Amino acid sequence: MKYLQFVAIFIVISSTISACSQEKDLNSVTDAYFDMVTPEFKGDVAMETTAFVEQFWRVAGNTGFNKTVYRITEKLETAGYIEESKATDKDMLTYRIEKRSMERPTWEPVDASLSIVGEETPLLQYKTNRNMIYQYASSTLSEGITAEVVYIKDENDFIKNDVKGKIVFSEMSGYRLYNPAIVKGGALGIITYNNPAYLQPEKNVTSIQFRSIPYDEEVKAWGIALSYEAKERLKKALSEGSVNVNATIKTKIYPSEELTVVATVRGAELPKESLVLSAHIQEPGANDNATGVGTQLEMALITANLIKNKKVNLKRTLTFLWGDEIISTRRYIKEKEKRTSDINWGISLDMVGENTSVTGGTFLIEKMPDPSAIWTRGNDKHSEWGGEQMKLEDMRPHYLNDFIINVFQNQGKRANWEVRTNPFEGGSDHTPFLNADLPGILLWHFTDQFYHTDNDRIDKVSQETMRNVGTAALVSAYTLLNSNEVTAGQILDEIMAVAKNRLIIEFELSKSAIVSGESKESQIEILNTWSDWYVKTFATTKDMVSDSSIDDEITQSQEVLQAFTDDLLKQL
Repeated sequence: MKYLQFVAIFIVISSTISACSQEKDLNSVTDAYFDMVTPEFKGDVAMETTAFVEQFWRVAGNTGFNKTVYRITEKLETAGYIEESKATDKDMLTYRIEKRSMERPTWEPVDASLSIVGEETPLLQYKTNRNMIYQYASSTLSEGITAEVVYIKDENDFIKNDVKGKIVFSEMSGYRLYNPAIVKGGALGIITYNNPAYLQPEKNVTSIQFRSIPYDEEVKAWGIALSYEAKERLKKALSEGSVNVNATIKTKIYPSEELTVVATVRGAELPKESLVLSAHIQEPGANDNATGVGTQLEMALITANLIKNKKVNLKRTLTFLWGDEIISTRRYIKEKEKRTSDINWGISLDMVGENTSVTGGTFLIEKMPDPSAIWTRGNDKHSEWGGEQMKLEDMRPHYLNDFIINVFQNQGKRANWEVRTNPFEGGSDHTPFLNADLPGILLWHFTDQFYHTDNDRIDKVSQETMRNVGTAALVSAYTLLNSNEVTAGQILDEIMAVAKNRLIIEFELSKSAIVSGESKESQIEILNTWSDWYVKTFATTKDMVSDSSIDDEITQSQEVLQAFTDDLLKQL
């Protein structure tokens, strides 16, 4: 412990000396942006937009999705963004709506009910459970379908049960059920229940997590997902004898086009370099992801206002995307000919407005793949969304991880707001950046007991949370967009301190692991992997400069950290 105390003192002293060598330390730079953005970001636009968007069950191309798109562009125009086809070279603020044909038609729910024949109270009604209809379910006849219910425990039950002309009820996923029940079995439709435990279904008895079935023009299939309460009622009725139900479903399936909004703040000095913020529109919920849409819109409006009032000048280009999750971001990255800037950084806003006292979630920064996604231990924890163990070749060293964490933790201190991290898991708009070998990070909340359910409504949203996320995201963006060799040096200092602290933590964990029977060699590998990740991270700061002005600082940082690692390994 004496050695570790010395190390801790060394970190403080060396960080202080190093920081003094810079014109300002990094926090002084970000603090100036915090002072600029904080008075501007009220959260009112974010909240109003969330309330508008969450009215709709949103699928690319449908009414709610498209109304959201035009709501965004209306607000952008009011703030001074010019539609690209009308813009001149002098216009710094522009936007466009990209329109594309869709391979399959769009879909939207209209109404539904499910009743046990002979019982007065329906099991479910659309007006209170709008996730009851499977996405891409077809309509029934106006009077509905009345048929016997057959309970199927697993696929083996289809061997002994004839389901043709009946309605299949099962507690397994609709995707597993669809082929044996509908395609092969000739069932009229499916009724399912499979809410995961993290939704606390015995507490949230009316929640239904939305489900979908494959779209097939030739197979007019339908499905209904049950709440815990409805599932228990149906199972009780089945335990007493044969049960017939009436299912009535009305949906719309029609050809449409996919829309994406791209808003751009052109950089004044380095317009061909950019940071991209992405928030997906589709999903039926408020937190997921009406809050991302609304928070990002307020960010775009504030940026326009600050630029018009000459309070901020952005060297590099800032781009805002709103569209279909992963698909729109991936396409924007791939279609280089349609954008005027290369991408330096990507940030995804997904489920960023939770009232955590209600949802039970925590604000999280999902890190780019680092060694915590290989060896998840200590304070590192995966969310209940879950992630697979990664490999060494999956690592993505970059300073964006710790830079974003630092900025958001500073906002946490300012606002008494809890900020945590989780190892990489994937599944949102940060993944297309990473798949294209670009730095990308996710801002989100989990575990949310209303995730993907029809109880994810506006009453679970916090304006203050959106204000915190939006403020810190803008401060992060402005700092990166205006970064230079001084910023790079400041980030090198920050990364050095963070890297040493991480290595000390891992050193202590490894000592305990060896005492518990783990091999010394395995622990050396962990420490060396972390060290290597940060050594490579130092080199990524070169994306803030256009010359070799920080090469010596990078090399020095790498050598210092390697020596520090070697000293730790001698103590293991």
